[in-house]
Amino acid sequence: MSNNSNWFRVLTYVFLSAFALFNIVPLFYMIVDSFKTEPEYAASPFSLPTKLHFENYAKAWDIANMDTYFMNSLIITFGSLIITVLLGSLTAFFLARFKFRFRKSTFAIFLLGMLVPIHATLIPIFLIMKNIGLLDTYWSLILPYTAFHLSLTIFILEGFMQGLPKDLEESGVMDGAGVYRIFWSIILPIARPAMATVIILNFIYNWNEYLFALVLISSEALKTLPLGLANFVGVETASMTLQMSALAIALVPIIIFYLLLQKQLVTGMTAGAVKG
Repeated sequence: MSNNSNWFRVLTYVFLSAFALFNIVPLFYMIVDSFKTEPEYAASPFSLPTKLHFENYAKAWDIANMDTYFMNSLIITFGSLIITVLLGSLTAFFLARFKFRFRKSTFAIFLLGMLVPIHATLIPIFLIMKNIGLLDTYWSLILPYTAFHLSLTIFILEGFMQGLPKDLEESGVMDGAGVYRIFWSIILPIARPAMATVIILNFIYNWNEYLFALVLISSEALKTLPLGLANFVGVETASMTLQMSALAIALVPIIIFYLLLQKQLVTGMTAGAVKG
């Protein structure tokens, strides 16, 4: 039995290492090529640059008009993220900690949202936004992004809050705390690992989403970073090093955001393993 366990562990490490390399190698060469000149890239895309050309990033930022696209992505991403996490955590709290009629039915309705193909709603959402006058605005993306991720956010947070001991709330009630005081001061601080998970998932999807932004946004001043990068590829097709620089810039916020929440995410994964 121990030999089988050892072999399983070895195969697991081999698979995870191969999977990590499969994802890291393209990112590595993207960053390496972003520091090259065009002749260096044309001569050998997989070689190291003789000199780091940081000016590629400045050129890509200016030519691709990334300041506008970057700000639009920040507004839309954080706007939908804040609304999703706020509504999702409140809903999960009431579903997990209170017993009321139709609780299970309500939770099941939220879970049904996870079964709906997101892109199947593209045309209906386009028509709705057009009819209510929100087409080609920030809200035309913030509202759909919020709706898409409420189900997963509630599912993750409800499961985590369900496992918290009731003694925490009882002690809060004895100290005179109300429902919302218990939520903000007791439940949310304990649920930080689960919150970190849903925040990272929401941030990555909202930051990288392309299709809804392509259909619902037409003004150049409101386009998000994925749309801007797609336009940049069309304009600067011959300049591969500038394209790599622009892609590397777009990747920076995701890496920073993950590093900031990494500790909470690992804590949540460890707590889940211990509970299991």
